[in-house]
Formats: sequence, structure tokens, C-alpha cells
Amino acid sequence: MLYDAVEDAASKTPDELHAAYLSELRATLDAVGVDRAAADADLPRETLVAIDDGDAPELTLSAAAAVLALRDGAPDADAIAYEVRDHLLMGMTTGVLDVDTLASELDADVDLSGQEVQQAIEGRVDPSLRHLAAIQAVVEAHQPD
Repeated sequence: MLYDAVEDAASKTPDELHAAYLSELRATLDAVGVDRAAADADLPRETLVAIDDGDAPELTLSAAAAVLALRDGAPDADAIAYEVRDHLLMGMTTGVLDVDTLASELDADVDLSGQEVQQAIEGRVDPSLRHLAAIQAVVEAHQPD
């Protein structure tokens, strides 16, 4: 749901991936409504209105997953977050990429250590969508042709 928000993710920048994540969230908000999302996803209405209005408030993977899980037929929020993390882990495997190398290739404005990247991918910390987009961009860039 998030990891496949765009086609040809390897050609996208972290900002483009982040924008695609927000677009997925807006589509869900259009489908279920801001009020329902605020109540059922347990997020501040102001945050959801900002997303719906095209802004980019700080949001974590778990918060985004809670919104995406509201769509008909969608997996639950935990499954969505797990799927994103699993996709990154599998991408690291196929791209022969370790967490320290990944961290060293992140954009300069994303200050994550290898340990913090590992914790985000393992689900021990809840990464922001911006950090997730930066991590995904590096992982996608390492995929074999």
C-alpha cells in the first residue's frame, strides 16, 4: 500500500515517494471521510484535514497504516506496517545492502544511523513517512535490473 504507491519506485526521489504516500492517504480519506478516519484511526482531525488539503504534516508509518486500514478490504494497520517493513527487508536482501551502507546513502537531511535504520525496518521504532521514503529510495536504487 505504501511501498507500491508509485510505479518504478527506483526512479523516484525520497520527496516523490513521500508525496506518493500522502496521495495514498488522501485517496483513503476521500473514500472514508476525515471524520471517520479521525475517530477510527485515533489521529487528530487537524492532521487529517491537512493531508486532505494537500499539506504534508509529520506522520509515522503506524499512523499512516491506521488510516490506510480503513479502506474496504484493506488489511489491518499492523499488517500494512509489517508489509512495508518486509518489503524493505526483502529489497535490502536482493540489493545486497546492509543497514550501515543504507544509512550512509541517505539524503543529508535524513540523519539516521545504521542502527536507527535497522530499528525502523525491524519495527522497534516507528519511522516517519519522510524517513521511510528516504530508506525506500535507497533500497529501490540498489535493486538489480
